[in-house]
Amino acid sequence: MHAFIINLAEEKCRRAFQERQMRRLGLDFTFTVAVPAAGLAAGERARYWGSWQRPLRLTERACLLSHLDLWRRIARGASPVLVLEDDALLAEGVAQVLAGIETLSGVDHVSLETRGRRKLVARAPMMRAGEVRLRRLYQDRSGAAAYVLFPSGARRLIGAVERRAGLSDAVICATRGLTSYQVDPAMAIQLDQCEGLGIEPPLQTVSAIDREPRAKRKTFAQTRRRIAAQLCMLVRRVAVLGRAESRLIQPSAAFGCGFQTPEWPCPTEAQNRWLAAVQS
Repeated sequence: MHAFIINLAEEKCRRAFQERQMRRLGLDFTFTVAVPAAGLAAGERARYWGSWQRPLRLTERACLLSHLDLWRRIARGASPVLVLEDDALLAEGVAQVLAGIETLSGVDHVSLETRGRRKLVARAPMMRAGEVRLRRLYQDRSGAAAYVLFPSGARRLIGAVERRAGLSDAVICATRGLTSYQVDPAMAIQLDQCEGLGIEPPLQTVSAIDREPRAKRKTFAQTRRRIAAQLCMLVRRVAVLGRAESRLIQPSAAFGCGFQTPEWPCPTEAQNRWLAAVQS
């Protein structure tokens, strides 16, 4: 499976990190230049950008447009694609997981990552390969740094964005009719999650979005949309009651020993060598 990596032109350190990581994991990849926030005007398409649940920062708008560019490219193709943001850290064995995902049918989207927030997933996995399970994903809460998107899913996401703006991960989470799955344990984390998991970050990063101050207070219409979105999440949870559960998706043990639990043993010597290689 081919990977497309969204990378801002000035983020040369992240680009170099991803080049090393992709070659280490044996993945084919292409960099795609992210839309720069500096090129967006604050008042441009005000009605469209105001259609989200709160005011969107210019960096958040640029992030959505960067993903949208890729969704349009994927929609024109015939094969699923791995979409990565340039701060995604992948686990050893991800190539084998991607090879399995590529053979699936009736799937729109597969999340590879976890950000420490519970997800609503099927109790019984759709498929299992060794320690890795693939579970139906009914409700995610955040994360667009590492996911597989099929052409059918890309078309659905494009349709959703044409109607209303939003955070890139929120659009994925909220798009109706999107058939999503979750890799369990997760094969990807963002670099800002490393420290909390006891992993020495291979690269120190600061999100461009976090560097931009929050926009002005939300309008009444945006508050109303926020409440409506929460109600939709509640309805979705009730609809799958009995066959789904709220689960904290653990990261793969191939990331390091810093988050050992009885369920996830310490990585093998080979995995430790992989971690040392990535960090170097």
